Amino acid sequence: MALKVSRPVTPGRRHRADLDNKAVLTTGKPQKSLLMKGVYKRQGRNNTGSITVRHRGGGVKRKLRMIDWKREKREVPAVVNTIEYDPMRTANIALLTYKDGEKRYILAPDGLKVGDVITTGESAELRPGNALPLSKIPVGVAIHNIELQPGKGAQLIRAAGAAALIQSKEGKFVTIQLPSKEVRLVNANGYATIGQVGNAEWKTVSLGKAGRSRLMGWRPTVRGTAMHPNNHPHGGGEGRSGVGLKAPKSPWGKRLGKKTRSRRKYSNAYIVKDRRIK
Repeated sequence: MALKVSRPVTPGRRHRADLDNKAVLTTGKPQKSLLMKGVYKRQGRNNTGSITVRHRGGGVKRKLRMIDWKREKREVPAVVNTIEYDPMRTANIALLTYKDGEKRYILAPDGLKVGDVITTGESAELRPGNALPLSKIPVGVAIHNIELQPGKGAQLIRAAGAAALIQSKEGKFVTIQLPSKEVRLVNANGYATIGQVGNAEWKTVSLGKAGRSRLMGWRPTVRGTAMHPNNHPHGGGEGRSGVGLKAPKSPWGKRLGKKTRSRRKYSNAYIVKDRRIK
């Protein structure tokens, strides 16, 4: 997918670069029956109203599309009707129409085109978009939408451009290498989708101006070193003095870089190689 650079007629246009989606996306209108109703903006706050994620707020209204993470319609062929933009995620989505007339959204893998026929089940072919049990997928095949627990729905590898690789199979488990280079065991009965998630070039987009960040719901971020020492542990000092500490800290004085994962977490037994180990 090529980058589309605008003429620098304004300061915001000078550094702006967008993806040319005309050759990929086929429609601008979503399927109304697959739009989630009653979804509201949390603005970075939890159920008590406290801010748990900073620098969020504002932004344009967006509607959540219902994605079929479980792929429950087994051995029923479906035709790809459209490839659509989803404002809630980095990946594009594909609208499927099954043989019985039902419509569902899935993540659009790289190489999927309008008119392709995809299926879900143990007898499905190894083509992008088809979903199979991990036990039926050969070693070395790129996959996404991986189930950690059979029947729960896809939880891993859902971002644009992401893909995992099957390294080996042994008994009830399959060894998978994740994009972070972490190697872990996953139940062989869980389903996964063949191929790499599409729209891998999304990171090459340059917003060009601060206003586009505000439209996306991101509020301004101020560096701690630019603050007063009363407001941040990094603040103060003569000139650009830097952090001035042995390790960086959060605005509330908590040291950053400390491991927060529990040593007794149940899933530690399934991690073969930690992503931090080079």
